[in-house]
Amino acid sequence: MRATWRWAHSDLRTHRGEALFAVLASAGVIASLLLAAALLSYAVNPWQRVFNQSRGSHVWIHGRDGADGFDPAALAPLAALDEVDAVAGPFRTADAVLETGGTRAGVDLRATGARPPDTARPLLTAGRWLAPGGPADGIVLEHTLARTLWAEPGETVTLTVTGRHGPATRTLYVTGVAETAEPRYRAGRGDGVGWVLPGTLDRLAPATTGQTVGLRLKDPADTDYAVQRAVTVLGAGRIDQITTWQRARADIGGDDRLLGQIFAAFGLAALLAAAVAVAGAVRARIRGQAGDIAVLKAIGFTPGQVVRGFLLQHLGLAVAGAGLGTAATLALGRWIPGRVGAAAALWPRMPGHRAAVVGVPLAAVLLIAAATALAAWRAGRVPPVPAARSAHPAARPLSALGRRALGLRLSPVLVLGWRSAFTAPGRGRALGATARLALPLALITVALVAWTTLGQFRTDPARVGRAAALTVRTETPPAAGLAARLEAVPGVADAVPGVESTALVPGQTGTVTLRGLGTRDAPYPHTVVEGRAPTGPDEAVAGQGLLDLLGVRVGEWVRMTVEGRPQILHLVGRSVEPDHGGRVASTTLDTLRDGDPGLRPAFHALVLRPGADPRQVAAAVASAVPDPVEVRATADPANGEDAPRGALAALVAVLALIALVQLLTLIGTGVRDRVRDLLALRAIGLTPRQIGAVVVTAAALTALAASLLGTAVGAAVGRRLVDAEAAATGLGAGVARLPAPAVLAALVLAVTAAGALAALAPAVRTARRRLVDSAGETL
Repeated sequence: MRATWRWAHSDLRTHRGEALFAVLASAGVIASLLLAAALLSYAVNPWQRVFNQSRGSHVWIHGRDGADGFDPAALAPLAALDEVDAVAGPFRTADAVLETGGTRAGVDLRATGARPPDTARPLLTAGRWLAPGGPADGIVLEHTLARTLWAEPGETVTLTVTGRHGPATRTLYVTGVAETAEPRYRAGRGDGVGWVLPGTLDRLAPATTGQTVGLRLKDPADTDYAVQRAVTVLGAGRIDQITTWQRARADIGGDDRLLGQIFAAFGLAALLAAAVAVAGAVRARIRGQAGDIAVLKAIGFTPGQVVRGFLLQHLGLAVAGAGLGTAATLALGRWIPGRVGAAAALWPRMPGHRAAVVGVPLAAVLLIAAATALAAWRAGRVPPVPAARSAHPAARPLSALGRRALGLRLSPVLVLGWRSAFTAPGRGRALGATARLALPLALITVALVAWTTLGQFRTDPARVGRAAALTVRTETPPAAGLAARLEAVPGVADAVPGVESTALVPGQTGTVTLRGLGTRDAPYPHTVVEGRAPTGPDEAVAGQGLLDLLGVRVGEWVRMTVEGRPQILHLVGRSVEPDHGGRVASTTLDTLRDGDPGLRPAFHALVLRPGADPRQVAAAVASAVPDPVEVRATADPANGEDAPRGALAALVAVLALIALVQLLTLIGTGVRDRVRDLLALRAIGLTPRQIGAVVVTAAALTALAASLLGTAVGAAVGRRLVDAEAAATGLGAGVARLPAPAVLAALVLAVTAAGALAALAPAVRTARRRLVDSAGETL
């Protein structure tokens, strides 16, 4: 064992450059994987991110308005509860309605000071916080409420609040937009939050204010018990509503299952690609030491000692690289500019941090150790006196096609570069190297497919079930000519009448959503990916979630109950349904009127012309329709978040680093294995410049072949993966979109150029090298 240690130490001192490259490559890959894990956690856990950054409250207690609510003095005992870590508030509140451009939304006005509270602190995403010296009636809006109202900092909104003497209207100035860990605003599911100064609330609602207090608990598991104790202290009759962190997390993070599953698959694949790249570098280093291994065997080393020696060396290098990469990420990651640094700084407080910090380096080291063990086992089988290479041709003879190409005066550099890339020193080894390089490139293509798919939620919502950008509702039943008025508004292509109700299906305890949209003569443009759109009586399309719930397929009949009336529908197609987990059936108004002749539209879905601005159209609708209307933007399935695409960009960067490591290993191994071929090229009259050009051409052709293979496989796999995950979440297959051909072509060209540039330095060294057919090259 002592001899093994001494040889391993001596070998590392002799090959310091190779050892340093192995450590730095491992460290870079591990650091990149950890930063990618931080970004993934940042992207797929939006509620946890906001909650940690804002020191959010686990429980919010909303009191009744006026004298029916609890007195502020009664809130003091809450801070003394054993389960409570900190208290946010109490804040005086008032219910009101905000309106801008025909869009209205309920708001819970919350009085707070010029300095945001330490607990449950709103996180500004745009604008600035309230200031006493600013506008007299300023307001900061929760970001989903601001998005619903199309309100941005610097604009005004109209507020209506009911006081002692009836409704009062006032104009407020939007000073900022903020995030909070409370439930998001959703139309019909509760009010949004708006923060105002205490003086502003006094002027708006002097006698109708209530109280709201937030409780940050020491242990989230004590939520139910803490709520019971708080209700006992305050009195159940004085509490209007209680919201907990579980509801907020389900509301904010409930739409991220698709992202979480896709990113988890990406993470595992990237870890595998990293291990393959680093293990390839280890195998190349062992293969280059065949002469040293023969010497060790000659002086008495057993095969087991050789295997242990290489295992100790490269396992130690892998552990050193993993430790260096982990330490650098934890110590310096927070100082990286932009979102990556913010994610690294927040990561220690996110769930799964410790498991990722320990698991990612450990898994990488284990995978590298497994690959090293195979290479070390092969090293143990090297004979003490290896056969001379001259006895075994280094490569196949030039093929007939190659000879014909030379006869046609095709560039010898191109022909010899092709031969060097795909036939020397062995076709199987060359194909294996190409496949290993293609693996990270295929994963990059899969990431680009996911990127393009997420992008269409914003750029082309009609492809993901969002043909209508706006929904118009009236306070009274809509007049007969409302659709014509709406279609006359500039930018509106079609105004489709519709109704929506819940329905019961046999054998299920939950409910599904039944929609009636359009008529047989003017149907709604459903995003149908299987079958066809409904055109006849009793025909409907369904989302993937509904098909899975009922265990039916397109073409079958289903029965459901709507408000006590049976409704039998023929499912003629499957549509992409981003709402309600895909548990939606859509038919025409004519079909629903067959069972209820008095049914009238409850809303109109507006399909806009290409290039029309929804905000301008909403303002035009409000002014064009004489009756009071409410215009709402259709919910964005992506929730307007850019964090998932940022995480995909980080994954692409990680995979690009892995591909670079694999490419450098491939080039170095190829140059070393083809030294005798270079001697032959020199002997037949090629100049040093031509020899260097052969090396560059071989690397570029290998990179080109790997990029073509990787993009083709990645495009096919990426489309299937995204569609499979979309089907599992109820959205339904058919949403995956491939990147534009120009993007894939640019990827292929970039990889090919990178291969050529990476081979320049080895090519120059090879061209300048004095080539001698020595014993070291012969054995």
